[in-house]
Amino acid sequence: MTHRQILQAMSGLMAGMFVAILAGTVVSNALPTIITDLGASQSSYTWVVTSELLAMTATVPLWGKLSDLFDKKLLLQLSLGMFVVGSLLAGFSEGIGLLIFSRVVQGIGAGGLTALAQVVMASIIPPRQLGKYAGIFGAVFAVGTVAGPLIGGVLVDTSWLGWRWCFFIGVPFALLAIVLLQRTLRLPTARREVRIDWLGAFLIVAGVCALLIWVSLAGNEFDWISWQTAALAGGGVVLLLAAVLVEARTPEPVIPLDIFRNRTVTLTTVASLLVGVAMFGGTVFLSQYFQISLGKSPTVAGLMSLPMIMGLLVSSTVAGQVISRTGKWKRYLVAGAVTMTVGLGLLATIDADTHFGLLSLYMAVLGVGVGMLMQNLVLAAQNDVPAAELGAATSVLSFFRSMGGTIGTSVLGAILANRVTSEMTKGFQEAGITVPAGEGSGGSSVPDMSTLPAPMRAVVEHAYGVATADLFLIATPFALLALVAVVFLKEKPLKTTSGMERLAEESGALDAASEQAPGHSPAPTGKDPAAPVG
Repeated sequence: MTHRQILQAMSGLMAGMFVAILAGTVVSNALPTIITDLGASQSSYTWVVTSELLAMTATVPLWGKLSDLFDKKLLLQLSLGMFVVGSLLAGFSEGIGLLIFSRVVQGIGAGGLTALAQVVMASIIPPRQLGKYAGIFGAVFAVGTVAGPLIGGVLVDTSWLGWRWCFFIGVPFALLAIVLLQRTLRLPTARREVRIDWLGAFLIVAGVCALLIWVSLAGNEFDWISWQTAALAGGGVVLLLAAVLVEARTPEPVIPLDIFRNRTVTLTTVASLLVGVAMFGGTVFLSQYFQISLGKSPTVAGLMSLPMIMGLLVSSTVAGQVISRTGKWKRYLVAGAVTMTVGLGLLATIDADTHFGLLSLYMAVLGVGVGMLMQNLVLAAQNDVPAAELGAATSVLSFFRSMGGTIGTSVLGAILANRVTSEMTKGFQEAGITVPAGEGSGGSSVPDMSTLPAPMRAVVEHAYGVATADLFLIATPFALLALVAVVFLKEKPLKTTSGMERLAEESGALDAASEQAPGHSPAPTGKDPAAPVG
């Protein structure tokens, strides 16, 4: 394919990814308003984010496996359709229950986009050239991440629109992506007549969901040591062990276990999991910090995230271009992991009085590290697996990165709620303030800062500042472990043929080997279906 044909094919793909990114970022600045408007708690704040991540995480491996068996374009359009349904349900939600359910539907659609977008890119673009197109991918990611909070803030601050349009606004983009994919994406249909391992898929989804629900609720709804913990954690482990047994015996597993014999896949998977914990777990609560601890409006909070996104945009684009030109990739992974660790460590020093210039520098450092690291982990894995396993390898990395993000968001969200509670209680006692029951004294609900008197507001701002810094401090060791995993990667030359070309070569080599095998006989021409072949 020519450069122009690839760009045309990627247009719908990028529109779809923009929608998926917009869904997560447009809500970030609106969440405090949404939670307050619906009268929900701090744990609900976490669940609105976690439910989408959980659904996306649990379904990514299944989408990846389906992409190896069926029409990738049809699957992309199906995932976009589910995303539209989820967005409409979220926009019309009248209670927190329906909102969380709609986020689950959105997450299933986003799981398809997350797995399939990178599989399709690897199918049509050689690894040696993938870096510069990944730079375009990074640019779309950055634009969606920048535009989302800004759009969300403006919508919330505009009285005649409101937070519901944070969900409605993605619908036209999703419909446009469906049309563009239909017109521009041309892929050979890779349908294979095999049985899908539905049992393995069910066990994986159920086991992952049980563990993620456990880490989301433990410490808030029940104690870490309780019968609920035993039921959810024990049940999740049993389900995943059963999934391993099923996957080891089925001819078409959802996650081929032998893929982990590849050192590159194993190390990039571990690094992706740790990056998910560190990045998503640390940054998802930044908007809440901007609005509650620093007292900014939703629109201003969106603008305050620009330094991190600009760092990500520049580093992702530049690193992608240089990797395509030189063919060297490991040095950028190592540099990205080091920079991300430093950025998280610097953000662990913030509080309610941190100057915005210093905060911007810390966020830019984190963005530069993430930009060099996240997308290139996928490139390294895709370069080192057979073309027939591109879907499985890509979805495994996306799965573990999403799972890390879900675990990080859930666990750190629980830590944030508990730390805010203790800091507020201590602050009120020191200030001699008596707080009426149910008015934010315990931190179980997100406070409405506009209704608090000045002495109480100062205590709340300090509590959220201290608690947010703690989250980054906890996330820093995970980034350091990701650096260790990246250091042990072995650099291999980037291939110069696309996934479709490699698949054709592998199929041809397999056919040739079959024909040269001892005892090979020509395929029969008779009508006897039981006649031996080969």
